[in-house]
Amino acid sequence: MAARPFAANRSCGCRAPNFPDLTAVRVLIADDQKSVGTTLAALVTQCRHEVVEVVGSGLEAIQAYTRHQPDVVLMDYSMPRLNGATACRMIRARYPDAQIIIISGMAVDREVADSGAAAVLKKPVQLEALYAALYAAGSPPSTSEPETAG
Repeated sequence: MAARPFAANRSCGCRAPNFPDLTAVRVLIADDQKSVGTTLAALVTQCRHEVVEVVGSGLEAIQAYTRHQPDVVLMDYSMPRLNGATACRMIRARYPDAQIIIISGMAVDREVADSGAAAVLKKPVQLEALYAALYAAGSPPSTSEPETAG
């Protein structure tokens, strides 16, 4: 199933304290740049969700997914040796219901679109777009197609 652009309302003026109280989503973060992983963890926390672990590679993401079985994975696309799209496909091959959000500073290409990701967020990640993507990915399954944030 191919990802499509995520329609985030950037003019909503949302701030983390105004986000509705929802059941916390357990989030695994995978990014090879430690500072980006730390920043994403802070944003996830601002969205009132729980970070189960921050890892630095696609391989570590696969191993951490097995350990934690998180509700959602935030996965950087561009990581050495095993990129986010490949790691996404490998996790979903074993765990078909895994909800993975690919994060990329590049345009979405066919590999990302075919990865099985629930959504794609563009860097730099906006708080409101992250909140909406986590909410959508952490919600019970629906019949709608996956979304991508721009």
